[in-house]
Amino acid sequence: MSSLTQRLGEVARTLDQRFVGRSEAVRLLLISLVAREHAVLIGPPGTAKSALVRTLAELVDARYFEYLLTRFTEPNEVFGPVDLEAFRRGEYRRRTAGMLPEAEVVFLDEVFKSNSAILNSLLSLLNERRYTSGGVVLECPLISVFGASNEVPSDDTLGALFDRFLLRIRTESLDAYHFAELLDRGVAEEVRRLRREPVRPLVTGAELGTLMQRVGAGLELSSALLSTYKGLVFQLRAEGISFSDRRAVKTLKLLAASALVDGRERADEGDLFVLEHVWSSEEQIPLLRALVRPIVEAFHTEHPGRRRVGALGMGLDAMAAEIERIRQVLTGATAPSDLQLFAQLKALGELRIALSTQQDPQARALEQRVAQLLDASLRGGRFAQP
Repeated sequence: MSSLTQRLGEVARTLDQRFVGRSEAVRLLLISLVAREHAVLIGPPGTAKSALVRTLAELVDARYFEYLLTRFTEPNEVFGPVDLEAFRRGEYRRRTAGMLPEAEVVFLDEVFKSNSAILNSLLSLLNERRYTSGGVVLECPLISVFGASNEVPSDDTLGALFDRFLLRIRTESLDAYHFAELLDRGVAEEVRRLRREPVRPLVTGAELGTLMQRVGAGLELSSALLSTYKGLVFQLRAEGISFSDRRAVKTLKLLAASALVDGRERADEGDLFVLEHVWSSEEQIPLLRALVRPIVEAFHTEHPGRRRVGALGMGLDAMAAEIERIRQVLTGATAPSDLQLFAQLKALGELRIALSTQQDPQARALEQRVAQLLDASLRGGRFAQP
């Protein structure tokens, strides 16, 4: 088990190295796999939704199925073509080999564009891991389905499908201070793809199944954690956020899975960060953050060794390096143009906001350095009103 959790950690590190600013999304996808739950990534095009899931699938040795859904997609493209030989014998069945019903890890791009013919079968498959074909019920080996969409579905008919995804992961374009790192890693990733460098799987689908058994054991949560969780659930409901009893129970699995990803036997208040990702509409994201983050931050203040890189996806050391890079641009022998100066000041402003959310003493020192750079740059008068 120790070896398995170490390899899960290696999966996370590999993805973190390849995708800038996606540390929280990486952790949530791993938690979904361990808990055998589903997650959907929602964000504008070009925010690495598809690449992130595909790379994760390469690192997991499991039967994988991927498809881009449209309103014209037919069931045989997803669930398998009709078995013509059986049909001639008067039997209706599908040839499901290599298709979604026999997959363990599934990625459905533009998942909310599926039509009703696919939607009805997806609902029972995601919830019950069963697929019915010609009156025969197939037990599916499904671990997790990952969906991707550019937007939250507004059609009421898709509400049931959206509800099947326990975690909703918002992906945004990266802030300005990530840009240099984004270019470096992005080029390296493109080179790997062009060279078709093989990826060595680090865990198997069978091993993830053994972890699920440990998730059950980890559901024996402390009374203090359960009390905090109960209070948060009631607060969510009081604020009008839909959070059913079924989702409340399933979320406990996510807490236990988060602990296992870290190699811990029991969940604690630091794992409550998953509640930031149970929103039903994007307007609820700031509210959830305001309710959950103070509890998680208070725990990390008491237990600094448990702090992880957060949703910003950049650790303090990387932020320090970025601040130094900006300082060199601003104080170099060649004065930056007004456009370059504006870009660096924007990056410093975003860094200051990011640092203000962290309690680490190093963050305060970095904040001071950012303030000094901003002050020195603005006193230069480049943006003074004429």
